[in-house]
Amino acid sequence: MAELGVNIDHVATVRQARQAREPDPVWAAALAELGGADCITIHLREDRRHIQDRDVQVLKETVNVKLNLEMACAPDIVEIACRARPEQVTLVPEKREELTTEGGLDIVGQRDQVAPVIKQLQDAGISVALFLDPIAEQLEMAAELGGQAVELHTGQYALEQGAARQQELDKLIKAGQLIVGHGIALHAGHGLNYQNVGAVAGIDQMVELNIGHSIVARALMVGMKQAVYEMKQLLL
Repeated sequence: MAELGVNIDHVATVRQARQAREPDPVWAAALAELGGADCITIHLREDRRHIQDRDVQVLKETVNVKLNLEMACAPDIVEIACRARPEQVTLVPEKREELTTEGGLDIVGQRDQVAPVIKQLQDAGISVALFLDPIAEQLEMAAELGGQAVELHTGQYALEQGAARQQELDKLIKAGQLIVGHGIALHAGHGLNYQNVGAVAGIDQMVELNIGHSIVARALMVGMKQAVYEMKQLLL
């Protein structure tokens, strides 16, 4: 059974829309844990559009499950991560103009930038995951760089329907086999929701799924604890 990582970024998005003190993502994390979350995921972006530095520190001190910090390879963010020491960092690409992460990290083209960041984080005792598209050369590079996990980008799978979605799922399955074959932990995320998560959760040796927007959207209607509980049941 895959573990459920709950991304609470968009709780902070609502807070930052008014530059207010509520809703507090720390409170949301506690409720997510009560609903069955195995991991709390946050993305500290360079523009601080949602999660703030304070959130990282307080969540590190209060979260009772694994804390997963998504981040770009920016030196100032790496420094924050090394101070806070979350259990896991997931390295992702980041563009200021994007609404959300648009694709996997290009670790083939950016090896010289990514490799020293992986080492710096691992030297600080932090497990490193890489957010990658299901492309063989990227996955092979992940093994070469020594990342402990790969989170497959499921965005294209989530966008497609019918036969096209099955084709994307087949790519994810094949990529998963390659990742596991290298002894790397298999994670997945992006665009997953209550309707499409089942097939991805069923991929052999899937360890962790990170889901945010659909859970936070449902939480607006039924509450965070219930929304997480319902998603967790789909992974059983």
